Amino acid sequence: QVQLVESGGGLVQAGESLRLSCAASGRTLAYSVMGWFRQAPGHVREFVGGITWNGGVTSYADDVKGRFTISRDTGQNMLFLQMSSLKPEDTAIYYCACRFGSITRKKDMYPYWGQGTQVTVSS
Repeated sequence: QVQLVESGGGLVQAGESLRLSCAASGRTLAYSVMGWFRQAPGHVREFVGGITWNGGVTSYADDVKGRFTISRDTGQNMLFLQMSSLKPEDTAIYYCACRFGSITRKKDMYPYWGQGTQVTVSS
């Protein structure tokens, strides 16, 4: 089992930055893939980005590419999402997720999820 706890959400204005964190614990996370997803009211949960265990490969959704950066600290079992140039349409609950395998944008392929953290961007 893997336990995930997100933090760092909040209310910011458009154009500002925010950094989300996700603390992982449980079974060894070696060779795990970590991902960030988000879900806005009335919308399905969507892929934001993912990163391989050693950080060597990252993948981003088109609408966040160039604005968001994913990183991880394997020694501390931490995952981060640095969000810049935030837009009102980035408002959502952000979730971190974990799987063992390759990066995928399919949320159903991630068995482990955190409880989410709210990000609200005002215009």
